[in-house]
Amino acid sequence: MLITLDFETYYDREFSLSKMTTEEYVRDDRFEVIGVAVKVDDGEAVWCANEVDKFLAQFDWENSFVLAHNMMFDGAILSWRYGIKPNVYLDTLCMARAVDGSEVGNSLAKLADRYGVGKKGTEVVLAMGKHKADFTAEELHQYGEYCRNDVDITYKLFNILKESYNKKELKLIDLTMRMFTDPVLQLNLPLLEQHLEEVKARKEALLSSAGVDKEVLMSQPKFAQLLESMGVDVPVKISPTTGKLAPALAKSDDGFKALLEHRDEKVQALAAARLGTKSTLEETRTERLISIAKRGSLPVPLRYYAAHTGRWGGDDKLNLQNLPSRGQNAGMLKKSIIPPKGYVIIDADSSQIEARTLAWLAGQKDLVLAFEAGEDVYKIMASRIYGKPVDDITTEERFLGKTVVLGCGYGLGHKKFMLHMRSVGVHMEESTSQFIIRRYRENFPYIPGLWDSASRCLEALASTELKTFDFCAQPQAVSLLPGVGFDIPSGMPIRYLNLRETGEKFYDGTPQYIYDTRKGVTRIYGGKVVENICQAVARCVIGEQMLRVAKRYRVVLTVHDAIACIAPIEEREEAVKYVEECMRWRPKWAETLPLNCEVGYGDSYGDC
Repeated sequence: MLITLDFETYYDREFSLSKMTTEEYVRDDRFEVIGVAVKVDDGEAVWCANEVDKFLAQFDWENSFVLAHNMMFDGAILSWRYGIKPNVYLDTLCMARAVDGSEVGNSLAKLADRYGVGKKGTEVVLAMGKHKADFTAEELHQYGEYCRNDVDITYKLFNILKESYNKKELKLIDLTMRMFTDPVLQLNLPLLEQHLEEVKARKEALLSSAGVDKEVLMSQPKFAQLLESMGVDVPVKISPTTGKLAPALAKSDDGFKALLEHRDEKVQALAAARLGTKSTLEETRTERLISIAKRGSLPVPLRYYAAHTGRWGGDDKLNLQNLPSRGQNAGMLKKSIIPPKGYVIIDADSSQIEARTLAWLAGQKDLVLAFEAGEDVYKIMASRIYGKPVDDITTEERFLGKTVVLGCGYGLGHKKFMLHMRSVGVHMEESTSQFIIRRYRENFPYIPGLWDSASRCLEALASTELKTFDFCAQPQAVSLLPGVGFDIPSGMPIRYLNLRETGEKFYDGTPQYIYDTRKGVTRIYGGKVVENICQAVARCVIGEQMLRVAKRYRVVLTVHDAIACIAPIEEREEAVKYVEECMRWRPKWAETLPLNCEVGYGDSYGDC
């Protein structure tokens, strides 16, 4: 049975989802359900505004698929307010992001217009500030008609979108929604409160020791110069005025926002000071976790298909995808995340999956075989750089080899490589950096060949002609989709909206391309395409492995290429073994992809 539903709730200028997170809003004492509309299969949608709990109790939720547009919201109400946990969650918002792309608007109103399935009403605007008792009978009836219409639109959208979906992706939507709507992870409140005090004290000390005056903070050129002196790559964007690259240091620039999450706390503090904010990201994250801990368990907010590569992203103003793991803050927020009593957290990380996927897609067989055999590819790379036997490679030399293997696979140039090495405390001459980049490309020539292939694909996609050719050595996994983008195993294409040439050339004479996103234009080139595809393929692998893990153990989080689940303490050894098997399992379309993993368990997420 398919149940489509939509809740209407009280909101005002301050108490609303535009001012609060979903978790805050639904758990708040001011929360009030005005009414709910429910549609069973293709039947008529029914509105209920009185005794909603009794109305909902009549449905067989445990044996039903439940559909909504933005299930994080409706599912949270269903679970947290009414104790209802359906068999399967479905969400047209999630589905639309994957089918139409994350770069276009996927609100119910926009989707209704895009697919011609009706017109969303505006009655919700008139309901602002009105409790249920404030509605007249006629107003409540009209609100019900508005809600029933939303349910009908959602149902029609689902029937259209599901044609582009496979069962595995629908299961991943359910798994993602369940992490939020049915939370099991807890938070260590005393540890968080202690950590907050330490972070505040450390921030003040960092800013004081930096000795940077306001003039430097507010001047874009001087601030950029300061970042460069610290070995930080200055974020760039394409200027809408000139069409050329320019520093991305405005408070609304994604590149600048990323500095707030930089691994160096001093960079975080300087970025926060430039914004004129009082708190660093570490402070705000800790404060948010503290407030959640005081309300209850930790709902894990993940955005399914947050990027056009299909990767999950943070949501609900809590990015668990990027918790710090190095430096003085190492693991403290992770340590605050704990399993329910009687359980351990198991964290499984797919080892070097992007580097492995890159070698596999490129057809770089010697590198694939080295990964498959469990050889130390970092030492192998270092031996080729330093011209010495693998067994003689030192720890420092291996670090360089690791940096090259993991960082140079997407067309990184010698200047940026040199800056990156400086940012990790390794001084390097430009001539040395040039030599290292050259050695990487000479030793693994099929990888630069894949960049070239991707550049030809961009040329084909930007053309009005529908051209096609083999993109990579694994056409069963990735192929060029003429006029669209790239076809990947999830069945959801990677798209580059309004892809076009800029009219400028790279140093090697190849044309430069840009495409549209909701936040403006983005530059794209062969190496970047390869990065997108490697991440997309890795995500497809992780997604299928996650479903295998979930057959036996509750999956509670995924971060990039890692999966976290919980298992009873007495089963921890058996569970670790099972999870390892799942993380080394290969999909049918990737039977020769060399996979490996690292798995650990602990009494907190940070102890795994």
